[in-house]
Amino acid sequence: MGHSAAVWDCRAATEITKDWNGIDQIVLRNPRGALARVSLHGAQVTSWRNEHGEELLFTSSKAIFKAPKAIRGGIPICFPQFGTCGSLELHGFARNRMWFIDDNPPPLPANDSIGKSFVDLLLKSSEEDMKCWPHSFEFRLRVSLTTDGDLNLISRVRNINGKPFSFSFAYHTYLLVSDISEIRIEGLETLDYLDNLLQKERFTEQGDAITFESEVDRVYLSSPNIIAVLDHERKRTFVMRKEGLPDVAVWNPWDKKAKSMVDMGDEEYKQMLCVDGAIFEKPVILKPGEEWTGRLQLSVVASSFCSERLGLDRDGL
Repeated sequence: MGHSAAVWDCRAATEITKDWNGIDQIVLRNPRGALARVSLHGAQVTSWRNEHGEELLFTSSKAIFKAPKAIRGGIPICFPQFGTCGSLELHGFARNRMWFIDDNPPPLPANDSIGKSFVDLLLKSSEEDMKCWPHSFEFRLRVSLTTDGDLNLISRVRNINGKPFSFSFAYHTYLLVSDISEIRIEGLETLDYLDNLLQKERFTEQGDAITFESEVDRVYLSSPNIIAVLDHERKRTFVMRKEGLPDVAVWNPWDKKAKSMVDMGDEEYKQMLCVDGAIFEKPVILKPGEEWTGRLQLSVVASSFCSERLGLDRDGL
């Protein structure tokens, strides 16, 4: 963006406001008018809008924005457990906790800071958490918005415990789509997946892409680092690039499940799709003093892009 990007003040582009429940949220803006909102409740991205003001993430009209209830939509952080693969509450406790802003975060690399606004949020072990998960940790989440309007999330989990611990994880990403029956996911074909609707039985994906005609709740294993979600009606494609996140969860509740969910409208399943960069099959094991990093980048391109042009074999970020 030339001179305007060179003088872009990322701090001026970062604003702290309150949602309608009085919970602090950070608003990130870029020079072109894109925007992201991040709530201190769960460090959850609740909105991501492009430069035209169009919302790109789904949030249910019945979502409950009040702790300790998790927010139905946006990008919940699932830690230290994803799904029901452990003894903790569904998706762990991080998404239900109040995080705090790090006012003196490590700087962005010089070549990565032009036109980018960002915030660092922190979560540390509490006495309450130690009762159900007795491990000391520091979780740093950096959310940034690039000049091009891409949304980046970088998670760093450090073991400050005296003993090793393990965890599973996901960026539980709710994408806003035009019509779920018109959506196609490319990049997961031929992979093995665990079907949560069939007691995590293992199958191999047979289709040349994933499409939707009924409820889907799967975890695709050892996936490539770039996935494409094509929305034919809106003629746009979500591109997900990831690092440190070997698995991809795909979920849509369809009509019957949606009607049973108090924080989901009966017909809203048609406009949402969860595609999550995740760690599920093989949990991370951190020794004392070690740190894990997991990155997610979301961008939107015209649907003339397809898997061949995206190079789904595979480099990610």
